[in-house]
Amino acid sequence: MIKFPVYNLEGKKIKDIDLSEDVFGAEANDALLHQIYVAQYANRRQVLAHTKDRAERAGSGKKPWRQKGTGRARVGSVRSPIWKKGGVIFGPTKGRNFKKDFPKKMSQRAIGVALSGKLADKEIVIVDSLKMKEAKTKAMSKSLEALKMKGSILIAFSKNEKNSKRASQNIQRVDNIDVENLNVFDILNHKYLAVSEEGVKIIEGKYKK
Repeated sequence: MIKFPVYNLEGKKIKDIDLSEDVFGAEANDALLHQIYVAQYANRRQVLAHTKDRAERAGSGKKPWRQKGTGRARVGSVRSPIWKKGGVIFGPTKGRNFKKDFPKKMSQRAIGVALSGKLADKEIVIVDSLKMKEAKTKAMSKSLEALKMKGSILIAFSKNEKNSKRASQNIQRVDNIDVENLNVFDILNHKYLAVSEEGVKIIEGKYKK
């Protein structure tokens, strides 16, 4: 087991807890983290660029002029790609798919590796509870300052602490997430991870071997 300090929202150490080595003591594996990070990044990608082909362009379907005898080049539609306001050939379309699949066990293992790395770098802060008497932004901001976290922060809330999520939504460089949805992409994209004792139990229950 790994001993780790627990603080309150005033920044004072109150006790130590034991952390599972299966989750918080995993060996470093940069290749695994890179593979899962890239896959999760691709799965979040939104396809925005889209060009209309000849079937999607507005215009009559009638043949502009007869095939022969006019002296002009033959043409079958005003929506031809070689005409102005015609369809686009080989342009980007919304039908593109950037999704990447990966085994669930690989993802679970990667989360353990990411959490272990954060713990080794002392970039995880565990508090006794994230519940607040008053869910106000100012109070949450003071708590983060007292816990001495500087830079980007990810706060993982349990279901019982969801009322406190509102207090963290308008703080610069602070994001929140449900602890059940913790993932490699968000962990690695933030300098610090803050979680409560209850959140730690949920994480260990979900990812412990």
